[in-house]
Amino acid sequence: MTRFGVATSAFQVEGGHDADGRGPSTWDEFCTRPGAIKDGSDARVACDSYHRFAEDLALLVELGVGSYRFSIAWPRVQPAGAGPLNEPGLAYYDRVVDALLDKGICPFPTLYHWDLPLPLEEGGGWPARDTAMRFRDYATAVVARLGDRVGTWATMNEPWCTALLGHAAGVFAPGERDPARAYDAAHHLLLGHALAARALPDHDVGIVLNLTTVHREPDGDPQAADLVDAWQNRLWLDALVDGRYPDVLGLPRALRDGDLDVVRGSAAWLGINYYTPFRIGPPAAATGAVGQDVDAFPGAQPFSFAPRPPFTTMGWEVDPRGLVDVLQATAQRAPGVPLRVTENGGAFEDDADRITYLQGHLEALQASGVEVLDYFAWSLLDNFEWAQGYTQRFGLVSVEPGTLRRVPKGSFRWYQAFLARPR
Repeated sequence: MTRFGVATSAFQVEGGHDADGRGPSTWDEFCTRPGAIKDGSDARVACDSYHRFAEDLALLVELGVGSYRFSIAWPRVQPAGAGPLNEPGLAYYDRVVDALLDKGICPFPTLYHWDLPLPLEEGGGWPARDTAMRFRDYATAVVARLGDRVGTWATMNEPWCTALLGHAAGVFAPGERDPARAYDAAHHLLLGHALAARALPDHDVGIVLNLTTVHREPDGDPQAADLVDAWQNRLWLDALVDGRYPDVLGLPRALRDGDLDVVRGSAAWLGINYYTPFRIGPPAAATGAVGQDVDAFPGAQPFSFAPRPPFTTMGWEVDPRGLVDVLQATAQRAPGVPLRVTENGGAFEDDADRITYLQGHLEALQASGVEVLDYFAWSLLDNFEWAQGYTQRFGLVSVEPGTLRRVPKGSFRWYQAFLARPR
């Protein structure tokens, strides 16, 4: 039976950017760059959940969720990315875990949701092999502290975003545009996950991927469609399931003998973050325009995305059928590996559209016929939406600027009613 919850991430909601010894992350630095964030904002305060978790816990209880997916901020727990842990930072997550359990809510932590400690970035970041080793050490130290109360862990969230948006397209931290370094980063993210998972054999350790369906329109560029699918889906699943990389991508420079043997079979479960399908249109030369972030798919000639309405305010196509396709395809690609929907939601100005989105995707979840252990709606709160700043609202709860007062939306009440139904 599927367990239902909601999700957030540390950098997007916690704030407290320098509280109790927290160090800077790559995203703290990225936010200081002119033009990097759409509205010129940052996450120094965000939703201030670091100081207001009691309010957020009360919302979780009122909502009636069975689980809460959150992330642990590496720079809060280990500011240098190596060496001693920061006790006040780790104690915060002690309190979060205990408070959730006290209310009968299952804590579901993610160890890395993009906020790499800045000293590790300055030492080479994810394109450097040492970062994978440091992640293993960090992960084992955190689990040693919290693992007596938490059995299931996600190592990483959407490594594609860190690797390709961060190192090829340059629109996420650290803002690089170097395809070869992006592929090295992807490899070390997978290696870091695998090293951590294998160091924690007594825990249920998986990884969260943003998988999606890739459709080629009748006039779509077939080479682009193949490369998009390879970078978005096959790179991660081929490595985790079969210990190989897609032929069309070649091999990363960082690959060493034996690495893929470590990665293969290292995920005890797979988390799927699904928001929208990709539709590949014609080469850009035929249209004079390209889709957003096409640089995140190295090797393809400029091409166009061709989403179909209706759209979210992110410009993403709303297609619940895509969730069916992704779940069925992943279940077939990774037979026997348990699946979770670790994020699903939409950014809308009209909350009625958010309700329609959630209802359609929850119906798709049931229609897929695939056993799914957990479903997490994104997100509990309106929050800092990365390069979009505060211009996009995914939350079931609005957070008033200035006061940070939490106000449940109609979608909160709708999901609350859904969760209260007998199953």
